[in-house]
Amino acid sequence: MISLESVSYAYPRTDRDALAGITLSLARGECILIAGHSGSGKTTLCLAAAGILEHEYGGKKAGRVMVDGKDVREYADLSDLSSRVGILFDDPDSQLLFTTVEEEILSALERRGFSPGEVEERLARVLSVTGLEALRDRPPHALSGGQKQRVVLATTLALGTDILILDEPTSELDEQGTESIVRLLAELKAQGKAILIVEQKYEKLAPLIDRIVVLENGRIRVEGPPATVLADEVARRVLIPDFSGIGTAKNGTNGESPIIRTGTLSFRYGEVDALSGVDLSIARGEFVAIVGENGSGKTTLVKHFIGLLRPGKGTVVVDGKDAAAAPIADLAHSVGLVFQNPDHMFFADSVFDEVAFGVDNLGIPDREKAVADALSAVRLTAARDLYPRWLSRGERQRLAIACVLAMQPAVLVLDEPTTGLDGTESRDIIGIMKKLQENGHTIIMVTHSREIAGQCADRVIRMEAGRIVSDARAEVSHG
Repeated sequence: MISLESVSYAYPRTDRDALAGITLSLARGECILIAGHSGSGKTTLCLAAAGILEHEYGGKKAGRVMVDGKDVREYADLSDLSSRVGILFDDPDSQLLFTTVEEEILSALERRGFSPGEVEERLARVLSVTGLEALRDRPPHALSGGQKQRVVLATTLALGTDILILDEPTSELDEQGTESIVRLLAELKAQGKAILIVEQKYEKLAPLIDRIVVLENGRIRVEGPPATVLADEVARRVLIPDFSGIGTAKNGTNGESPIIRTGTLSFRYGEVDALSGVDLSIARGEFVAIVGENGSGKTTLVKHFIGLLRPGKGTVVVDGKDAAAAPIADLAHSVGLVFQNPDHMFFADSVFDEVAFGVDNLGIPDREKAVADALSAVRLTAARDLYPRWLSRGERQRLAIACVLAMQPAVLVLDEPTTGLDGTESRDIIGIMKKLQENGHTIIMVTHSREIAGQCADRVIRMEAGRIVSDARAEVSHG
């Protein structure tokens, strides 16, 4: 259904090939997993396979892409191609335009010219299978990251194309959401749909996968059935995270007052209860993981620690400061937040300037040393003069940590720090966090992954419907 023949591509204003001599075919009823480090060419391969590079991008192109036996250059435009290929990008915010979830899905269906009856049938079906029925009247911008991702996936699936190209479709989904999408993709594959998917959750998707293609520097490093690919040591590290041997567990500093404390904290978004009576105490030096399903209140809770949200009811005390009243700049000296999507943090023209912004804003002395130390801690010293958006996904995640670390807060809060990262990159990020803990920082990690939380944190707090439902401390070292 799709074939790439000796496809190479270099983006405008660069001489480096993002893809180099890629030959690959995707058949009806087949599911191929594309894997590799950040910057290896995964997203570019998706754009090439969908015909988007040909119709929307400049740059240097070579080779041929065929969709349903027809050269993508022979399709009139992307609208013409979209009748054959459904594509989901790795940034859901870039695909959300309308005022409600229902309108997002309807807009795609109505452009395809379906009858009113078929539109209603497809809408109802896709809302059900993606678990969005209760959210159909909600504005997409008010949803959690995982909920937004389900909306974009629903819009893509509603079109009913025979070819699906999915770039990180479950990266921001919780375990329940991921499992429901895997079941849905299995049904679509059984119907004969062809699926090209970029994902980091290999073990969750394993029952679907016929072939794995591991990219390295724009080339195919290894390709074949899963058993063959997993025999390649580098490929295995990319596909299956291993956090063994990273640092040692600590349970915080006993005998001191907690660095963060909430008392019966409650918060509402309009008429929706996001937090309900949360009581929490975090000691200095702890590594705490906060887990839960999408919309359980994890991100809402940690935003209170830096003053981005103020309590509706209850109290939040951060390093002795009343977070309900303290200026955000004061709280920033104590707590730094690395957002779920690091790209939302970047605006400067160089890595150095990006990190220096927070240092200058807080008036931290010895600017050069503060920035240099932060870049060294995340192993980005050599990238100090590069444009931030030229970095790979994993490098950008490390840069986001450096931006916060340079402001020298006692507490680092990281919201989904391993999202979109392969196994090797995820291990790198966790290793940085453990090293920071060993140096005295308190680490709070928000994650969908109970496996990562259980392997890496000293304490795992589980949230459900805005409440803490369990709080378990590690009894042994994770080393």
